[in-house]
Amino acid sequence: MADKLFGTDGVRGRANTYPMTAEMALKLAAAAGRYFRNDKKEHRVVIGKDTRRSSYMVEYAMTGGFASTGMSVFLLGPVPTPAVGLLTRSMRADVGVMISASHNPYHDNGIKFFGPDGYKLSDDAEREIEELVAGNNIKLAQPENIGEVTRIDDALGRYMEFAKTAFPRRRILEGLKVVVDCANGAAYKAAPIVLWELGAEVIPMGVTPNGFNINKDCGSTHPGKAAEMVVAHGADVGICLDGDADRVMIIDEKGNVADGDQIMGLIATRWSKSGKLAHNTLVATVMSNMGLEKHLQGIGVNLLRTAVGDRHVVAQMRRGGYNLGGEQSGHIVLRDYVTTGDGLIAGLQFLGALVRSGKRASQLSHVFEPYPQILENITLFGGPDPMLNMAVKQAIAEGEARFGASGRLLIRKSGTEPLLRVMGECEDAALLKQVVGDISAAVRAVS
Repeated sequence: MADKLFGTDGVRGRANTYPMTAEMALKLAAAAGRYFRNDKKEHRVVIGKDTRRSSYMVEYAMTGGFASTGMSVFLLGPVPTPAVGLLTRSMRADVGVMISASHNPYHDNGIKFFGPDGYKLSDDAEREIEELVAGNNIKLAQPENIGEVTRIDDALGRYMEFAKTAFPRRRILEGLKVVVDCANGAAYKAAPIVLWELGAEVIPMGVTPNGFNINKDCGSTHPGKAAEMVVAHGADVGICLDGDADRVMIIDEKGNVADGDQIMGLIATRWSKSGKLAHNTLVATVMSNMGLEKHLQGIGVNLLRTAVGDRHVVAQMRRGGYNLGGEQSGHIVLRDYVTTGDGLIAGLQFLGALVRSGKRASQLSHVFEPYPQILENITLFGGPDPMLNMAVKQAIAEGEARFGASGRLLIRKSGTEPLLRVMGECEDAALLKQVVGDISAAVRAVS
């Protein structure tokens, strides 16, 4: 049985520690190269990365692994994750790779694979690659067939031109002042340029990456400073991206932050009215707020829930032919444009609504009243699974009974970090605090 390398979003871990070592990156690339080899004369892989220092180490290791199996390697440089999905397909590559740990701190890194259709790999494909790695007998190319390596200088430009097509035709952002926080990550060049070229007055922040400051006190996971900038500069709106730009949070002119649920609620409402929302359905995860569900019911839009992770959302969207989905965390998937979450393109949808409606951001970004929600992240230090502990089970059962139909609990392990996430939401905020507190205390007592 192969070691489990892939989590909910590719391979991820602490840089220079298993599985995110140069040696494992080389092996993974060689295995993926062998997996995607077929009878074609030429085999291609595109590799993008974010701005972590360790991304260079992983990029070079993966380049060697792919080239050793006869794959021609095209290096995109620092680009947003959705750009890799786009360019994998448009450059007729067999496989795409994004080197990033998304919203995690600089000391983590990760590897995301995309198939030739621009979508993230299936569980079955990941399993076969894991088995090739574990087998340790990957067939290498003959010397004359070793892959070439080419750096693509216009990769970012290709993505930026595509991103602009997601903004309504014959509309411009002239007269709008926009703060954009790029989290010192992969979109630090692309996002400010796209917004400026569309006509906005741009106030950029998080655009000085140094290899260690990605996501540090900035971006979609820390929008506080961007909110302060919006208010201080009298901006109309703020857009906060994460380290690989597949997440977004919107900030209104008053400094209030709108999460992925509010953004999805806005887009679903507008698309439903215009007949653009496929099957009149939004796909979201079990983490999305009950307030969103109630709002959608009120306007006749269906909500389909999936397991946590944008790949599960996308899989459901593909199965059902849906074109809008996402996560509360800010992954917004607009399948009419892209194959994965794209923070910039989702942000442009919001800006398009702003321009069309003539309303203020605060009037658009608060689509529904959310149920009070608490999320506790509890660090796990190894040892027995706390979810199997009788005291924890009893605390959960008691909490569910106290909530009844007025709330819900969702307790799960993180797929990317050693955390147990205890999430609850309930109309009664005081009851919510008690229930989540009791369960969290029970978990910490045995962790």
